[in-house]
Amino acid sequence: MAFSGKWELESQEGYDAFCKLVGIPDDIIQKGRDYKTVTEVVQNGNDFTWTQHYPSNAKVTNNFTIGKECDMQTIGGKNFKATVNMEGGKLTVSFPNYHQVNEVSGDKLIETSTAGTVVLKRISKKI
Repeated sequence: MAFSGKWELESQEGYDAFCKLVGIPDDIIQKGRDYKTVTEVVQNGNDFTWTQHYPSNAKVTNNFTIGKECDMQTIGGKNFKATVNMEGGKLTVSFPNYHQVNEVSGDKLIETSTAGTVVLKRISKKI
């Protein structure tokens, strides 16, 4: 249950380039650049509820079970079907135009999203 808890964004690398690549509007990129996104994770065995809170009270919640196809939503609001897998303690999922790996290292949640050669790395601390 390493992922369970609330996590507040501490730092991020590649934010602007990644957001532009996946189609986030410039005004939303600007608002989110310095926003301390809070991620809430409830893990019950292989079942997860993963909620990210964004600027302007926007939030995205994805419910999934490891290894089973589910309906998900991107940060850009697009709906799609995906399967989240657990590989070596890391959650992996392929979104429509990027691949994401989430892991817990100590008291940090590390989210790495890769679209081609553009990488967004977000590090959050447990709160």
